[in-house]
Amino acid sequence: MDRVILHVDFDSFFASVMQQDYPELRDKPIGIIAHNGRTAIIAASREAKRMGVTSPTRTYIAQQKCPNIKFVRADFIRYFEISKKFLEIANLFSPTVELFSIDEVFMDVTDTLPLFGSVENLVRQLKMKLAKAVGPYITVSVGVSYNKMLAKLASGTHKPNGLYTLTHENREETYRGCELMDICGIGGQTKKHLNRIGIYHLLDLASVPLEKLLDEFGDVEGHFLKNVGLGIDTSEVVPYTQGQDVKSISRQYCLPENVYNKRMIDQTVYELGEEVAKKLRRLKKTARIVGFSLYGDSGWHTNIRSHEFMDTGKQFFDMYRAQKDRFAHMSYVRRISVYASGLHEKAVSQQSLFTDNHKWETIYKTMDAINDRFGDGTLRNGFVHQSELLTTVPNGFMADKWEREQLMKLAV
Repeated sequence: MDRVILHVDFDSFFASVMQQDYPELRDKPIGIIAHNGRTAIIAASREAKRMGVTSPTRTYIAQQKCPNIKFVRADFIRYFEISKKFLEIANLFSPTVELFSIDEVFMDVTDTLPLFGSVENLVRQLKMKLAKAVGPYITVSVGVSYNKMLAKLASGTHKPNGLYTLTHENREETYRGCELMDICGIGGQTKKHLNRIGIYHLLDLASVPLEKLLDEFGDVEGHFLKNVGLGIDTSEVVPYTQGQDVKSISRQYCLPENVYNKRMIDQTVYELGEEVAKKLRRLKKTARIVGFSLYGDSGWHTNIRSHEFMDTGKQFFDMYRAQKDRFAHMSYVRRISVYASGLHEKAVSQQSLFTDNHKWETIYKTMDAINDRFGDGTLRNGFVHQSELLTTVPNGFMADKWEREQLMKLAV
C-alpha cells in the first residue's frame, strides 16, 4: 500500500508573518531584508511577487520593478515561534513530522488518515487550527503524494493556500506543467548540464537511458535523476523528535558592507567563534578541528587540527590569530565563516585540572550562567566589548543542531 505523505509549505512565510503582525503592511508589496540591513531581499510578499520581485535579489533591482515596495527587516526569532506553534499542531495529526526548514514540514499520515476520513478533511482541520493559532494571514499550501519528492513538488503547484494530490495516475500530467528546477535537488548547474545533453523536461528523464545519466553525472546523481523521471523516492519522513548525530557546528555571517579594518574583521571572527563554542558547550561537545573562511575581493580558508579538545572562543581565536597569512591577498572582507568538527563528548575529553584551560573553563561556565540568565552579550570579552553584538537567531534551513535539540525536548 502506498504511503500518504504531506508536504506543508508556508506561503510567502517571512513576509506573511510580518503582514499578520503589522496590519499596515497588508496588501502591500514588501521585501524582507536581513536584520543587519544588507542590500539583498531574502523574501518577497505575494504582492511584490506579482510585480516581478523574486528572492534573492538586490533591493535596487526590486525598486526598479516595484517602486512602492517597502523593505522590512527579518525577524527570525518570530518566525521560529510560528514554526514551533505549527509543529505542535502538526503533531495532533501525525506523530511522524519532519522539520525540513523553518517554513516547511513533511508529515507521514498513512496510519492516522483513517481518523479523519479523507485527506481533504485532515488538511482542512490542519489549516483551521493554524489560522486560529497564528492568524488568518499566515497560510500554507499542502502537497499530497506517495513519497516525499512528489509531495514537495505538489505543494508548489497550487499556491497560495492550496491543496494538490499527486498520484500515479496524474504524475505525467503534473510533470508536463513543471520545470526541472521544481524538483528539490535539481539546481541551476544540474539544469544547464541536463540541457546540454538534450534534457529539458521532467518527462525526458524517464525516457533517457540510465547509462547516459551515469556517464554524465556519476553514480549517485545519475540514479537520483533517473528516479526523478520515474517518480521514485524511497527516503523516509524522519521525525524532528528523533535525536541527530552532531558532526560539526558552524556559523557564517555576511557583513553589511565591505570591511577594510582588520581589527573589526578579527572582532567578528572572535564573536562567531564564541557563538560556535557556546553551542558546543550546550551540546556537551568539544572539537579537535576548527576552520575559518574569509571572503572579499579574494578568499582565504584554513582548517586547523589541535592537540587539545576545544570548546571556548578563546581557543578558537588563538588558532585563528596564529595564521599570519590570513589577510595576505585581501584588501576587504564581506563574509566570514567559523566551524568546528572532529567532535567528541565532553565527558570523555576532560582537560587536566592543572592546565590553564581549566581556569578558562571555570570562567566560561560563569559567563554562560550570567548570559543565559540575563541575555547573550551581557558579559563579553574586552576585545569585542565596543564592537556590535552579533545576535544568534534561527536560520531559514534550521541547520542549527542546538535549536533542533531544543525542539525535540519541547515535544517530549
